[in-house]
Parts: sequence; C-alpha cells; structure tokens
Amino acid sequence: MPNLQDGELIEMQGSGRKPYVLKNVGGVYSCSCPAWRNQSLAIEQRTCKHLRKLRGDAAEEERIGGALPEQVKKPKKGVPAPLLLLAERWDGVSDLAGWLMSEKLDGVRAYWTGEVFLSRQGNLFHAPDWFCTGLPNEPLDGEFWIDRKKFQRTVGIVRRQDKTDLWKEVRFRVFDAPEGGTGFEERLRMIERIMQKNHPPYALAHEHEVCTGLDHLRRELARVEALRGEGLMLRQPGSKYEAGRSLTLLKIKSFVDSEARVVGHEPGKGRHQGRLGALLVELADGTQFSVGTGFSDAERGSPPPIGSTITFRYQELTDGGVPRFPSYVGVRAAAPVALKSIHANKREKRESTMPSTSNKRRFEYVAGSSDKFWEIQVTGKETLVRFGRNGTNGQSSVKSFADEAAAQDHAAKLILEKTGKGYVEV
Repeated sequence: MPNLQDGELIEMQGSGRKPYVLKNVGGVYSCSCPAWRNQSLAIEQRTCKHLRKLRGDAAEEERIGGALPEQVKKPKKGVPAPLLLLAERWDGVSDLAGWLMSEKLDGVRAYWTGEVFLSRQGNLFHAPDWFCTGLPNEPLDGEFWIDRKKFQRTVGIVRRQDKTDLWKEVRFRVFDAPEGGTGFEERLRMIERIMQKNHPPYALAHEHEVCTGLDHLRRELARVEALRGEGLMLRQPGSKYEAGRSLTLLKIKSFVDSEARVVGHEPGKGRHQGRLGALLVELADGTQFSVGTGFSDAERGSPPPIGSTITFRYQELTDGGVPRFPSYVGVRAAAPVALKSIHANKREKRESTMPSTSNKRRFEYVAGSSDKFWEIQVTGKETLVRFGRNGTNGQSSVKSFADEAAAQDHAAKLILEKTGKGYVEV
C-alpha cells in the first residue's frame, strides 16, 4: 500500500468538490475531512476512511495501536488522564531543610501505567517495545529526557507514532512510584530496587539529595543553572503521592526579565471573549511571539497600546531564539528609548529601567495568613539579603560577585522577582 514519508502530504478526493489533504508530520497522520477532525480522541489515535484507503486497514490498525472503530464518526473514548502529583512554587521564605532535592528536568512528563506510557492528558506515547524492556508492572512517574536544553528535540521524538530508533536518544528518568509506599523515601527505595533488579536499559532513577538549608539550596540552584538546567524540585520527607497540586512538592527556578514592543492584539476566547487574549510582541531582532498570561481582568479590558513597550518574564530561549513561557509584567514606565535585544548588554538595560540598589531596600507581603518581609542591600561586590516573618530578625545570606555591576544586576533581578510575586516596597 502507498504510504507518506515524514513531512509529505497528498490530496484525496472525497464526497465534496474540494479534495481532502492527508499528511504525515513526525509520524502523526491526519486528514482534513470532518470525520477525522470531529473525533474526541487524541490526534495520534484518530483514523478515517481516507487514511484507511491510502494505507490499508492493517497498517492503520497497527498505527493506532488497536482495532479500527466500526464507525469513525463515533470513536471509542480515549484513555483517562493519569492523576498526577503537581508542584507548587516555593514562596522564597519557607525553610526546606531536610527536604529531598533534585534537578528540575526540562523534559516531557510521562506516566508508566505498568503497560504503556501516558501523557498528562492521557494520550498514548508510542514507545517501542524495546524501550519498555525491564519496566515493572507497577506505575512509575517520571519524564522523557535527553539532556539539558534538549526539550524541543525530546518533544519531536516522543510525539511520533512510528516507533523510530530515535527513541534510543531518550531516557525515562523516574522520580516517583505512585503505588510504591506511603512515604516518599519508601517509594524512592522501591525505584532503586526495580533498577537494580530489572536493569531497564532506557530507564533510571532520578537522583535526590537532602537539602541542608537555604545556602545549600541556593548553591545547588546556581550550579544547575550554570549547567543550563531548568531549576530544582523539593519534596517534603514522608509525603504521600496525591493527585493535583500539592505544597509537599515545590519547584524553584529563576526567570529572566526583558522587554518587547507591542505590535498587535489577539482577541480572547471563552472567558476572555471580547477582551484581550494575548499580546503579539516583537524583540529588537525582529522575533515575534505572543504573551498571553500574567494579565489581570482590568489589563485585558484595557491592554497596552500598539507601539508601547512592555516588560515580560520568561524562563529561557528556544533554539530559535523565542522566549519560553513568557508572562506579562507591566508596561515600561521609563520614557521610550531604542529597544535592546535580549542578548544586549544587561547592565545597560538594568540601569535604564531599575532604580539604584546600593541602599538597603525593604519589601513586605501581607495577605491572608502571610506577613513577610524581604530586604536587600548591595555593598560593593556583595549582596546581602534578609527575609522572614514581620516582627522577627529573619534569616540572612550574603552572595559575592566578580564585580559591582554583577552584584547590582543580581539585586535588580531579585527585586523584579519579589515585586512580581506581590511584595510591596516600604
């Protein structure tokens, strides 16, 4: 039977005047016909009479991993999404001494059911049989991972349906066993026993170490980020595996602030119908992308005008130079000047947008049961930070830098992080 190569498309005449387009993108086959588009299954599980006519029933049955539906317009329901434990953000104050610390992976979350791999949404990953060798019958939670800064490469491989040998680049890094015991440490020991007994060639236990305190945490975060890692994960000792977001699992990572010019408004949908959905913005080098999070309802009702310059926060740059996970911070208050590239001199950008941090500055966060302060002072090449509950002396830490400019840059970055979390200067 004829087939499509990766990236190839073909037209096939249907019942209408306009032919349907059949495509293969990364091993994912699709058809533009209504029967394919209107299915409620994950895209890799869909088929239609046009794909069956092109590839044959046997090839389509093998591709979707099961029997073909009797009526494509009434497909069987997809696999329920796994009930995963999700992380909250660290508040920057809570004492995490004694917690289990690991590197936050820049990979694709994957849940091993004991038989197959599922995504967070319950979509099937078409991992080759040899990739699953040695994995147990019990569920495991982890991530598909290749290396730091290889997120896009990982996604491009694991979303394919053709069970390619490219999977040999990927490893399943296991960080929890949902049914392996009550306490987290007990589950980690179970994972180690599985690895030592079964020796799965493409899976390994993700490393954890006990955090001894704030200084240890910040040193490890700096080390990981220097290696171009994403950040850290902290797990409360003795904690259970529970579905949904939990304060027993915290993520810690640094973000970068930059600026972009607004070049368009994208309309909102659903709850944001009639308001701003996202800002289309442009960097100095011409790179365009959308910023769709971080807005209040009032800001969506009256968004920054086209031509204005905004500050946004992002995690890192993709291989193509596009900021990942951009979030709106605010309109730049300073008078308009020539826009600097993300890769431009950071010191010059900071000095044009941030007040001096040479004198001690104090910020407070009071909301609900929270009543906290955070102070920072730059003295020469050092930054001194003190934080804790209001009315106490709190904790303090000192960090040294190569020069005064680097210390000022670090302080400005921390201040933006704190104000972005709701701290107010007093």
